[in-house]
Amino acid sequence: MFSEISDASEIVVDKLQGWLEALIVMLPNLVIAILVIVIAYIISKIVSNILSRVLHRLMQNESVITLIRSITSFLIVVVGLMIALGVLNLDKTVTSVLAGVGVIGLALGFAFQDAASNLISGVIMAVQSPINVGDIIESNDVFGTVKEIGLRATIIYDPKGQDVVIPNRLIFQNPYKHYTINGNRRIDLECGISYGDDLDKVEEISVAAIKKIPYLQAGKSVEFFYQEFGDSSINFVVRYWVNFKRQPDYLQAQSDGIKNLKKAYDQNGITIPFPIRTLDFGIKGGERLSEVLKKN
Repeated sequence: MFSEISDASEIVVDKLQGWLEALIVMLPNLVIAILVIVIAYIISKIVSNILSRVLHRLMQNESVITLIRSITSFLIVVVGLMIALGVLNLDKTVTSVLAGVGVIGLALGFAFQDAASNLISGVIMAVQSPINVGDIIESNDVFGTVKEIGLRATIIYDPKGQDVVIPNRLIFQNPYKHYTINGNRRIDLECGISYGDDLDKVEEISVAAIKKIPYLQAGKSVEFFYQEFGDSSINFVVRYWVNFKRQPDYLQAQSDGIKNLKKAYDQNGITIPFPIRTLDFGIKGGERLSEVLKKN
């Protein structure tokens, strides 16, 4: 029994001695590997700080900036770790780690496909898209002011005071209207006048009335076009441009246009007719109500 214990202890001592010798042999490589990891960490911090300064000049989305910095730092540290494992002659470990990362990444990609799409779309929108916080846009049948561009979704503040959350991929993949990017907007004001009015006179008075709006955009003319013969009126559209930064700019210009037209028409005897309906009480047509009542 004592001989068996002695043999076991010798095996353990030999094993420990072998480990110690391997450690002594690998000590220089171990020191180099640790230095590689430390240097990779320092480089990741330096690159992160440089990225922070550059990205703050390109975008205002702090969450996206933080995400890009974190991903970059993580990748640099991972590269340093792989190099360190190679220095320690752990090539098989490196291969296993890479294979594991690939499998995990593939599984996560299928599991969180929509989330990843929203994330990537949010990053691209923050870097390249002309949409910024404070812009007025219309996307996916939602009109309002961009309140926040996050990593997953964009928040739009609509004119009724509600926050509408739209996933980034829906904005990125679908057409949208950007109302503030050009700094101007055209008002198409539709109206109608009676068949008895002078059309040339109406056009002249209408254009003059719209030109009285003091904040029309310089260099843009007021346009007037007749559109159709309506049931009770001859319909037209008058088009004019105003500087546009907020939705009230558009609404005020539209309101002032309506007031100016109504005032000018009242002063010049031009009629904006009410809808007219003719009721015919005869079976074949052409009979008045009084005549039908007499017959009955």
